[in-house]
Amino acid sequence: MSKKPLIGITGDYRAEQKEAQALSWFYTGYYDSVTDAGGIPMMIPPLADDDDLKQFLNQLDGLVLSGCTLDLDPVRLGFEKHPASRAMPLRREDFDRRICTMAMEMKMPILAIGSGMQMMNVISGGTLHQHVTEDVPGAMYHRDGVESNLRHIINIVPGTRVDKMYGPGEIRVNSQHHMAVNYISKMFVVSATAPDGVVEAIEVPDEDWFCVGVQWHPQNHSASALDMQVFENFLTACEEPEPQILQMPVRKAA
Repeated sequence: MSKKPLIGITGDYRAEQKEAQALSWFYTGYYDSVTDAGGIPMMIPPLADDDDLKQFLNQLDGLVLSGCTLDLDPVRLGFEKHPASRAMPLRREDFDRRICTMAMEMKMPILAIGSGMQMMNVISGGTLHQHVTEDVPGAMYHRDGVESNLRHIINIVPGTRVDKMYGPGEIRVNSQHHMAVNYISKMFVVSATAPDGVVEAIEVPDEDWFCVGVQWHPQNHSASALDMQVFENFLTACEEPEPQILQMPVRKAA
């Protein structure tokens, strides 16, 4: 029986507060989606030592860079902080930057979701919009402060991995973000956009390396059944080919 791929998943983090200990947690949708697609999820805490992190990554067949309800620190990105921005804890952002860099250097199969996609673009030399509704002329709503099930159409670029995942027809995805990819890193191509031009998916144009980022959340309760194909395609890319059994030549009796 072939072994299932081991898939690392980054988690969320909250620093110690006045009356609460520091806390790490993982949203169920990530590890359930990996399991349903045929993998074994492995939760990755924000390890402080690079050697420990490399050892962890060397065990894995793929990595999911999870999203976050908070933002990459806008000041760190060179912005003056917008009132709508809420920076994620420093330990989480620093860890996400480190693990993203290492995994990309290893050319590990990567599925980056939400702010994970934004992080992957920034690490590779790209930039972000801090607040889409003000930065993009004619921008549509990408986040609803009241309704968590906001969905919109995406336009998928033909011939990309995302195109192969979803196929033809109208595709709608969930949307709950106010930052977005602006200038795309040179190592990626755009594979989907919203009707207002906001980048919704990016990927490395290399058939031998699955490295895809999606702005929507295919693991979320508001995802559609079709979104599961994102995880299924990712897991397929993480599977090791079956070893070939060499048949020894039969010797004839002398």
